[in-house]
Amino acid sequence: MPLIHHVVAGNAQPPIVFVHGFACGHTDWDAQVAHLSPRHMTVAVDLRGHGASPGPAADCSIERYGADVAEVIRALDLPPAVIVGHSLGCRVVTEAALQVPDRVKAVVLVDGSQFAAAMGAALRVAFAQPNGFATMAQGLFKDMFTAKSDPAVAASVIARALRLPREVGEKMLTDLQRYDAHRFTASLGCLRVPVMAIQTTYSNEKRERTSMRQGQTSPYLDMLRGAVPGVRAEIVEDTGHFPQLDEPVRTNALLDSFLSSL
Repeated sequence: MPLIHHVVAGNAQPPIVFVHGFACGHTDWDAQVAHLSPRHMTVAVDLRGHGASPGPAADCSIERYGADVAEVIRALDLPPAVIVGHSLGCRVVTEAALQVPDRVKAVVLVDGSQFAAAMGAALRVAFAQPNGFATMAQGLFKDMFTAKSDPAVAASVIARALRLPREVGEKMLTDLQRYDAHRFTASLGCLRVPVMAIQTTYSNEKRERTSMRQGQTSPYLDMLRGAVPGVRAEIVEDTGHFPQLDEPVRTNALLDSFLSSL
């Protein structure tokens, strides 16, 4: 299969590879690409079944997505890169880092999470209902924005999520829960590069999402600190699940700080 769709800008080192979240696309990183590409090569990808990358549900999984990102890194012959993932993309960049460890300089996890074991049963019940995926997706994405979010941006992101083919959406949410329950913690524990987590929200077992405060922790952050000793965890307060869209200046400043520390 050809490489997944990717957009390259800039040419300086270290390169930065951006991986979007579930039902999203490479344009979520436009503000980061515009900020960083004058000083770094940036590569923003569309995962299989998303954006301009074709892919049937059967070919979509966290491990396959990680392999796809690794293949782009190899095909572009990148020197060790910083790979940045948002949400589902946190799992993807973790897998990519394990597949091409010699080509990864550091990892950034943007508002990651870990599905609870009980989420598997909840997904099965939801998907058995008429329009179950669309109803769940609309609820999930509506909850990702706050009163401070640009309403037009929020509406566009929600509409894009609802355009994701149902079979791809159901497969990826199910696979995400499977990965979280059986692989995510162990995979994180195998990373041997610097890791920064930019965290903005916390979701409880019912997937009810709230903004985080400075000094607050969560089961996900506790898991991350246990799996990756020395992880740099940064809280961006009073924002939603998309800090790269809602708070691009603060997000870019954290990326700049992390890059300068490498």
